[in-house]
This record gives sequence, structure tokens and C-alpha cells, in this order.
Amino acid sequence: MERSKEGSGGERPPTIRGVAERAGVSKSLVSLVLQGSPRVSDAKRQAVLAAIDELGYRPNAAARSLVARRTHTVGVLINDLRNPWFAEVLDGLNSVLHAHGLRMLMADARLGQRTGEDLTRAFLELRVDGLVAVGTLPDPDALAAAAARLPVVVAGTHEPRLPRVDTIANDDERGARLATAHLIGIGHRRIAHIAGRGSVGALRRRGFEAAMADAGLADGAVVEPGEPTEEGGYRAAVRLLGGPAEGPRPTAVFAFNDICAVGALSAAQELGLDVPGDLSLIGCDNTYLSRIRHLWLSTVNNTSGDMGRRAGRCLLDRMEHPERAAERQLVAPSLEIRGTTAPPH
Repeated sequence: MERSKEGSGGERPPTIRGVAERAGVSKSLVSLVLQGSPRVSDAKRQAVLAAIDELGYRPNAAARSLVARRTHTVGVLINDLRNPWFAEVLDGLNSVLHAHGLRMLMADARLGQRTGEDLTRAFLELRVDGLVAVGTLPDPDALAAAAARLPVVVAGTHEPRLPRVDTIANDDERGARLATAHLIGIGHRRIAHIAGRGSVGALRRRGFEAAMADAGLADGAVVEPGEPTEEGGYRAAVRLLGGPAEGPRPTAVFAFNDICAVGALSAAQELGLDVPGDLSLIGCDNTYLSRIRHLWLSTVNNTSGDMGRRAGRCLLDRMEHPERAAERQLVAPSLEIRGTTAPPH
């Protein structure tokens, strides 16, 4: 039998038929793999992908899109790419989408807000197959309009609640309770919370205040609003620790997120306070920042990678079953106690 020349010397480009023959499957199954269909077994998917790699097959993306009426792309709208927690969510999300032949197109909602551009409309114009919105977004109405036309999943926040839009969120109130209970448990009685905005900020503040009230320490609870950035944490901590205030200064601070906690740590050090000797500090999200050795920040672990993977699986299921009822999942938090919390003097 004459050996196929596809991919062997460039005499003719490899075809989908050649891929099917090499993988020992049908052409229709190769097409399903190329379309990212979840209905293909892992074994056959890997056989097809290996054949594609061996032959150097490169499907015509434009032609594929016209036939399947799909672009095999997913729009991902991020609240703020400066926050490493969102980058870690993207890692988990991409691992699921890539395994099903889907590519991500990303946009930063913060930048879109500055320019006045409706990024959800831009994704619609690019004919993405689905949309994942990560974090609190400035225009929920635009997201609702997009959800009427394509599968949408919201991750990392609790709003907006929309028909046929799945929500994957942290159990933020429980996470805040865990952080505050840890500080109370090691002896702190006057504790401050640098609070964030939106539904996530409201839930974390509620958890903090509830834990303080349950311990009979409502009078020792201090809430200082701040921006969810390093600069925001720094400024809030200076207000809490550096100026004249009613009553004694807090002996512990629970920050809205890890970046905010890093700013608070800088402020404490500039004010001559030792962490954790003079001030205990705990963040939230367990980003890579908290694991940097010279920071070694105690924090709430919100399993960002798991959230991304859940969002990816939800989107795939939503693409297969667009009319099913909306689903809401809460990711359970845990504590990571490191070097920035200790009993007070």
C-alpha cells in the first residue's frame, strides 16, 4: 500500500481525512474535536489531537466558523487585570476552555470604562461563542443585553442575577467570618476592617461585623472604606493607624484583599509598627502576593483556580443547554495562616 504523503514533505497539505485515518476515527469525530464538543471521549480527543500534531494539520478557522456558525472563541471581561487574583482565575478558566478547543479573548472593564467603550458589544461583534464576566462590572445592563444573545457566566461576584446566567462566587461572608474569628481567637479585641465596594465588599463587611458582634466585640469593630488597590490599602491604614482617632488604635486589621493588605503593611512599617508584633494583618484571596517570602501574608484562600475551572465547565454546559435555569455556586473558603498574625502584646 502506498503510504500517505500528507504532512511528509509538503507535497500536499494535510486534510481532515488524513487526520481521521491517522487517528483511526471518522471525519465527523475529527470535526467534533475541532469544534470543541464535550461529547467526545478523552481517549479519542487525545488521539485526534496527536494526529493533528503529527501531520501538522491546520484547519481553516474562517471556513470552520462559517460551516459551524461558531468562532471557537470565548470573550472574558475582567474587572481589573492589576489584581493577581483575576489572573489566577484566568489560569483555571483557560485550562478548561483550551481542553475543549476554545480560545479566550480578554478585555479589562476598567479600561473600557475609561474610554466609554461597551466591551460586551465588542465581543458580540466578534461573534464569540460565549462570555465570562469576572468580578464586579460597571454596567450590568450591558451584560444583560449580551446574555439575551449568547451564553454568559458570571464569576467572582454575586451580581447581577440574570435569567439563564450562571454565577460562580466566593462565600465572601463566610471567608470574612473566618478571618475575623482567627484574629479574635488569638486575643485581639479592637479590630479594623478595610472595606471594599460592591456586593463582595458588602458581604465581607457583613461577615466581619457579624463575627465581632457574635464575640461581644461590636464596640471594638472599626470599618474604614478603601479602594481595592495597594494605594487604597495604604491610605486607609494611615487613616486608621497614623492620625488622631477616638479610642486606642486597632491591634489587628482585616483587609478587603491581598493587594490592599500589602498597602496596609507598607503604611504600618512607615509608621514604625512591627507586623505582627504591634499589628496583626490578614488579607483575602490567597494570591501569589501573599506567598512572597518577605511578605508571607495570612489570608483567606478563595481557591481562584477552582473558581476559573468551575466557570469554564458552567459555560460549556450553558452552551450545550442554553435554556436551562440559572445555577449559583459558592466556593468554600479556608484560612492560610502565615507570618502576619500573632497575639497582641
